Amino acid sequence: MPIADINNHAMYYETHGQGDPVILMGGWGSFCHGEEMHLPIGLTDNHTVVILDYRGIGESEDDVSIPSSTKLYAEDAVALMDHLGFERFHMVGLIGMGACIGQEIAANWPDRVRSLVNTGAWLKADRFLADQLNVMTEVHRDLGFMAFQRLVTVMSFAPDYYAKNIDRLIGPNGVWHHINGRMETHERFVNACLTHDMTDRAKAIEAPTFVLHAHQDQVTGPRTTQPIEDAIPNAVGYHMPDAAHVIAGKAQKLEFGRVLCDFLSKH
Repeated sequence: MPIADINNHAMYYETHGQGDPVILMGGWGSFCHGEEMHLPIGLTDNHTVVILDYRGIGESEDDVSIPSSTKLYAEDAVALMDHLGFERFHMVGLIGMGACIGQEIAANWPDRVRSLVNTGAWLKADRFLADQLNVMTEVHRDLGFMAFQRLVTVMSFAPDYYAKNIDRLIGPNGVWHHINGRMETHERFVNACLTHDMTDRAKAIEAPTFVLHAHQDQVTGPRTTQPIEDAIPNAVGYHMPDAAHVIAGKAQKLEFGRVLCDFLSKH
């Protein structure tokens, strides 16, 4: 079991594939423990992909006396890459918090980041996003995980995909199951999301940056992703008119995997 002592806590991580190193982080979950099947198509063909359990989920410990922030999780990620001996790497942030953590890494460790990828992200949560995140927390706390899971699922997937796959998306092993029974961890994730603020620092990010604009995203979407592209000097945007917060379905996954791998190959 690959566990490292990272910033005074035990962190679980995995590596998949071979080639130029990538660290990939998602939202309130993990791509570890058999879920590497959800990595972008083609990514492990030419890259060593590092994935991890955030503090408080999976096999990673947490110290709740330390305030949560995207900077804290960024420090953990960079320390893990130090542990693995990867001096420079691509930073791929998929969906929400992982993308915001990537912004922190690119801003604070510019010499380490070969490129930055953001999907479903924001520079600073606006009132609409903040209220969504707070409602999700309240539902989880007051009505339980299953109610939270139904709420976040109906908000995060395209209608057709949702209708066809709802039975496997919902349940103990369904989406966002990593925070089932871990209310305190969920609250710490939300705090990191709500306190994230790159509005005055994004312009200093030097890394070539790819920003996905998912036009059916009910949580973030171009409302919050276009400002990222506008703020980062070396950013390029890619528009997927039919994509929601979570890229799902074979056609969309193939498209995203293709454009992602093409972007990384140029840097």
